Amino acid sequence: MAKPVRIIAGLGNPEDRYERTLHNAGFRFADMLARHFGGSFRYEKKFDADCCRVDVHGEDVWLVKPQRYMNRSGQPSRSRLDYYRLGPSELLVAHDEIDLPPGTVRLKRGGGHGGHNGLRDVIRHCGAGFLRLRLGVGHPGEKHEVTNYVLKKGPAGIEAAVARNIDDAMGVLSELVDGEIDAATKKLHTKDTSQTE
Repeated sequence: MAKPVRIIAGLGNPEDRYERTLHNAGFRFADMLARHFGGSFRYEKKFDADCCRVDVHGEDVWLVKPQRYMNRSGQPSRSRLDYYRLGPSELLVAHDEIDLPPGTVRLKRGGGHGGHNGLRDVIRHCGAGFLRLRLGVGHPGEKHEVTNYVLKKGPAGIEAAVARNIDDAMGVLSELVDGEIDAATKKLHTKDTSQTE
């Protein structure tokens, strides 16, 4: 059995103007978890992150939202791992994914950053062995349009799809904290493919 997830880092940008952007899908996932499990975030200077502890089926799980902007997400994530003497395999990083269509969510361990600046920095500080929750937001069609696309709120249809991604991901949290990563992956991916429109 794989190591259980003990830290969930949602990636995003901290300013209010970025709150509802597609690039902040990871923050939105962490916020939803906090609300669902009755937790509240508070800023912790030593990690330079908003942090929240929640009880998920009897297990302590820390939610982390790095406050250094997307391209500097790695050190806050690493600091939290080191503080609790955990390894990267116990870290789940939730992030927006332009290479997946809206409404598609995938779990993946390892691999490259695919041009995602947040992942690039987490890999730099933590290695590539962490688990990724890839929340599909779609691609604007042209590479030069990507930055503008992810740094604004999506159209209603895309927003609804991202919200569904987050709901579906929450449905496998119990498996993730129990270390049943293969079961979580199968459950999530099967559910995902059954929702084609």
